[in-house]
Amino acid sequence: MAATINILGIAGSLRKDSLNRSLLRAAVELAPEGMAITTFDLLEVPLYNGDVEADGDPEGVARFKQAIREADGVLMVTPEYNHGVPGVMKNAVDWASRPPRTAALTGKPVALMGASPGITGTARGQSQLRQAFEFTNSYCMPQPEVLVFSALDKFDASGNLTDERTRGNVTKFLVAFEAWVRRFV
Repeated sequence: MAATINILGIAGSLRKDSLNRSLLRAAVELAPEGMAITTFDLLEVPLYNGDVEADGDPEGVARFKQAIREADGVLMVTPEYNHGVPGVMKNAVDWASRPPRTAALTGKPVALMGASPGITGTARGQSQLRQAFEFTNSYCMPQPEVLVFSALDKFDASGNLTDERTRGNVTKFLVAFEAWVRRFV
């Protein structure tokens, strides 16, 4: 097998005990041999503002963009708020899409997954993110999907993913993502 691929993982929630941060931790734990996932905390990324950008990327944004550039692929673990992608995740994509054509996300393989207490998982939020990747020319993995629904029943009080079926789905997803990333690196 080729060298280890490096994946940058981000969770689209700022809450330290969020379901999606827990799902990202599970992905780090379940990553297949040949894949290493490092995480970046979006707490460092301020709200996008073109005036701020014109003066130069804030330190957290510069680190975020550099982490994306150094990664072979990006794993985005997103909640869904009000039937859509949360502002935290969209804001991260907005910063990482600048400047156009030379942005950190340009040509980058991306995968999406998410967890929600609701019955549709994060299907709508993921769908909206996929649209944003058309602008960035990112290669978003189409299948398989991980839409963790009724997520409160699948994690323990410490945020560990305990549902074996979901753990299996995440493992299969990560194996597919490894193959997806290797198509582009």
